[in-house]
Amino acid sequence: MTQEQQPKKSLRIFVLADTHNRLPENVTEMAKDADEIWHLGDLCSKSIFDELRGIGPRVIAVRGNCDNNLEWPLVIDLMRWGLKFRLQHVPPDQPPGDVDVFLNGHTHVPRNEKRRGVLFLNPGCVTRPNRGSPPSVAWLEIANGKINWKLVLLR
Repeated sequence: MTQEQQPKKSLRIFVLADTHNRLPENVTEMAKDADEIWHLGDLCSKSIFDELRGIGPRVIAVRGNCDNNLEWPLVIDLMRWGLKFRLQHVPPDQPPGDVDVFLNGHTHVPRNEKRRGVLFLNPGCVTRPNRGSPPSVAWLEIANGKINWKLVLLR
């Protein structure tokens, strides 16, 4: 079997949120190595979505409270390597019982916390971080049913 024929051993997803109409060049450079790009809302313009799509990997985006593009859904459920992911901009008060991993933006604060069996992940904010957090994005790697979450600070 050649290397091209072998199944991928992992899936690398570039995760970002709250770009608020601004996508720094270093962020687009980082995302080139991704298998997929997940944007967790508040893109604020279709041009940011188009810019992300121009990077190459598949882009999946949810609508945030500052987005007016009704083509972007409020919630997306995805299956990746046997794990169920939910993408939604605003986090719920209670963990959803039907997912393994819940990814959200909105707070502008990074998060990596397990609550009632659900892993909550937030990459923080690209443009306007909150509560003393630096601007950030994250890498989500899925391999053998396990998740590796790495926050990347942009300063």
